[in-house]
Amino acid sequence: MKISVIITTYNKPDYLARVLVSYLCQDDPEGFEVVVADDGSDQSTRDVIEAFEAPFGVEHVWQEDRGFRKTRILNRAIQRSSGDYLIFTDDDCIARRDFVATHRRLARKRYFLSGGVEYLTDEVGRKITADVIRSQQAFRPEWLSARGLRLGLRSKITKAPWLCAVLDRISPTRPSFNGHNSSAWKADIEAVNGFDERLGYGGLDRELGERLVNNGVRGLRVRYRTQCLHLNHARPYRNEAIVLNNAAMRRETRRGRKTWTDFGLTS
Repeated sequence: MKISVIITTYNKPDYLARVLVSYLCQDDPEGFEVVVADDGSDQSTRDVIEAFEAPFGVEHVWQEDRGFRKTRILNRAIQRSSGDYLIFTDDDCIARRDFVATHRRLARKRYFLSGGVEYLTDEVGRKITADVIRSQQAFRPEWLSARGLRLGLRSKITKAPWLCAVLDRISPTRPSFNGHNSSAWKADIEAVNGFDERLGYGGLDRELGERLVNNGVRGLRVRYRTQCLHLNHARPYRNEAIVLNNAAMRRETRRGRKTWTDFGLTS
């Protein structure tokens, strides 16, 4: 199967540059493409993408900056992608070298994969350079701990593969569609008409997952097996009224067993 990795971004060129380096390090044997879904970034982001040299294709899908329109640019990126299997992530999520290969290995028909992230502090995030990513030091607990990150029992970083598989099976966390680390078959996403473009920040990706579930596509937890690090940043686009509206729309999706939105890929 052909995989497209869709990375959303908005005016974080330094973050995006490091995230792209993490995809240079991937050990996926079959190859993949990267589609950058850009919600209106300025020229500095375009410069990062144009300077990036990779053995895989990088597609830059951009739209004019007219406020937070992540769902719209995600739909445009889905339409431009050439893969039949799509991995979704963000410009603040640094992927471990087996990230793509693990999504590929665990992909199953009529399932989507529900991953997670390890959240970093500002201090630790600043110390994760391109060289640290290439060496994979950033995914070693001792390296993170030595730089001040407190890793609890629920940490997802670098546990034995067999233990990660067990933890994914016994985790009480419900498998939801998380935009920072989830994957699905493109045909399944098209069958529910993609992301609902009425949704702003706050659960917009989970609403898609709920329509997938209503359409017979089940979620599979891969929180411990698909590891990535989340760089911290401010969220000035958060709006409490929009968050509440999103929550109401999600309740409607669940209660009405909705499988389709009229405000998606074909709108």
